[in-house]
Amino acid sequence: MAVETEQIALVTGASSGIGEAAAHELLDAGFTVYGTSRKAAAGENRNGIVFLPLDVTNDESVAAVVREVLERSGRIDVLVNNAGVGSSGASEESSVAQDQIVFDVNVFGLIRMTKAVLPHMRAQESGRVINMSSVGGFAPQPFMASYVSSKHAVEGYSESVDHEVREHGVRVLLVEPFNTSTAFDASVVRGDNPLPIYERGRHTFEDTLADGMKTGADPAVIAKVIVAAATDPKPKLRYPAGSGAGRISMLRRLVPARIFDKQIRKINQLNGPVKAAEEGVRP
Repeated sequence: MAVETEQIALVTGASSGIGEAAAHELLDAGFTVYGTSRKAAAGENRNGIVFLPLDVTNDESVAAVVREVLERSGRIDVLVNNAGVGSSGASEESSVAQDQIVFDVNVFGLIRMTKAVLPHMRAQESGRVINMSSVGGFAPQPFMASYVSSKHAVEGYSESVDHEVREHGVRVLLVEPFNTSTAFDASVVRGDNPLPIYERGRHTFEDTLADGMKTGADPAVIAKVIVAAATDPKPKLRYPAGSGAGRISMLRRLVPARIFDKQIRKINQLNGPVKAAEEGVRP
C-alpha cells in the first residue's frame, strides 16, 4: 500500500538483511526513509535512503539520530526497531556480561529508540513504532535463551506501551519473523565458557540455525509485512512474518503445553532419558 502523503520512516539496522529490505520497501511505498548503522557516514545516500550513524546502546547517539531526522524532515511517522543481535549456546555457557550485550541491543536499544520518538509522535497525534520480535518472542528455543528472553521482553514491552499510547494516535506493533535468509548467524553472541556436556545440543542447534538461514524466507517477504504494519488502516498488534510463523503462533495458542513441549524437544533432539527433576521428584 502506498502512502497518500509524504511520511517519514526511520529504520535501525538498515545496512543489511531485514532492515535493508524494509528500508527499500518503505521507500517504494512512498516514505522518505532514513536508515541507520553504526558505521554510516551522516547523510550518505544509498539508493534513495539517507543513512545516519547510530549506536542503539548509547543514549547520546539515539538522541542525536532522532534530532537529526526531525531537523531534516520535521517529523517521524514510523520507527522500525530492527537493530539486534542473536545468541547461541546453553545459558550456563555464557557470562552475565554476554547476556547483557544481547539485552542492551535487543531490549534497551529498542526502548531507547521508542522513548526518543514517542514525545514527537504524541505531539503530532500519529505514528507507529514497529518492533522486530520473532517466533522466539512467544516460543522457547533451547541454546538461544538470551535471545529468546530478549524477544519475550520486546513482546511484553510493546503490548503494554501500545495500550498507553493508543489513545494519543500512536501504535506500537510487533512483527514476528520465523527463519529468514540473512547473515543473522554472523552477529550471534556465543558463550565464552563452552562446556562439553552441552556440546551435542549446541551443535545440533547451530546446524539447525544455519539450515534456517539458508532455506528461510527472503528478507523482502518480511519487509512487505513491515510495510503492511506501517500502512494498514486498522493495524494489528502482531504480524507473523514468513513461512511457518503464523502456524507456530497458532500452535502455541491452541496446542496443550505438554504436547508443545515434547515437540520442542523432538525438533532439538533432546529426547534423552527423563531425569527425576523433570518429573518433580527429588533425587
